[in-house]
Amino acid sequence: MAALSRSVALAVTDRMLQFELALAYEVFGSAPDAVRSPWYDVSVCGTRPVRVGRFLLEPDCGLDRLARAGTVIVPALADVDEDPPTELVEAVRAAHEAGARVVSLCTGVFVLAAAGLLDGLRATTHWAHTEQLAARYPRVTVDPDVLYVDNGSVLTSAGKAAAMDLCLHLVRRDHGSAIANVVARRLVVPPHRAGGQAQFVTTPVPAQDGHPLSELLPWVMRRLDQPLTVEDLARQANMSSRHLARHFHSVTGTTPLQWLLTQRIRRAQELLETTDDTVDTIASTAGMGTATTLRRHFHRTVGVPPDAYRRTFQA
Repeated sequence: MAALSRSVALAVTDRMLQFELALAYEVFGSAPDAVRSPWYDVSVCGTRPVRVGRFLLEPDCGLDRLARAGTVIVPALADVDEDPPTELVEAVRAAHEAGARVVSLCTGVFVLAAAGLLDGLRATTHWAHTEQLAARYPRVTVDPDVLYVDNGSVLTSAGKAAAMDLCLHLVRRDHGSAIANVVARRLVVPPHRAGGQAQFVTTPVPAQDGHPLSELLPWVMRRLDQPLTVEDLARQANMSSRHLARHFHSVTGTTPLQWLLTQRIRRAQELLETTDDTVDTIASTAGMGTATTLRRHFHRTVGVPPDAYRRTFQA
């Protein structure tokens, strides 16, 4: 790698999270023994000593160094309700204009979005913040399901461990799969994880006392193994199917059938995690009918097959 392309600048500011910052420093700051070519030259850039989690961090250089880096990494912000610091946003924008590859980890995406680097592009962040990102920056196409998005010169990752997935992806781009695998083994992590962050998202049942659906939703949850239809739900709620659909959209943001399918997938996830039941049995218990039907909907919704999900999450 040329000197410029292997220069990695970690852009820091007060109230960032230490996990993503430390993770990036570990990946890019320590060359594995198998690497014979030059590794990355990492610097920590900020305007002053900054508070990162419980630690006080002394930067190596100022934010102006970002414009001379080959790759700029923005770790996670602790508070996404606040606008990111203007000086950081401007420095990241200037670095991109100077030709740097700009990477955000988890909620660091809010800095890239504020700098306008994601306008018209796909991006992701921790699933808990994807709706907020989409609402604040409507010109960004937010993908809540993936672990990371590579737009070439602008890359974003989902939360926490997904930052590792993106960092290893960068190593794979720069040094090839063999070296990325060496780094992954040293860190005792898989070089590539199947699926996206949909498999980690929790979807609680909305509970609003006094709402027309407050009694219907628990009634449905007790009968997921039964062949329920929209007409069955409407009859139980004592309303028309069209009226039911309007209430469902206002509470859940989706249709009755899609909500029902999602709850059946979540029930299947719970059974895969907590029982040794066969996929056929789980399909029947969750109201999916056959194992084939469950596998098709599960893979499409969660991103991995039921068997792979069980191997990852079973207690």
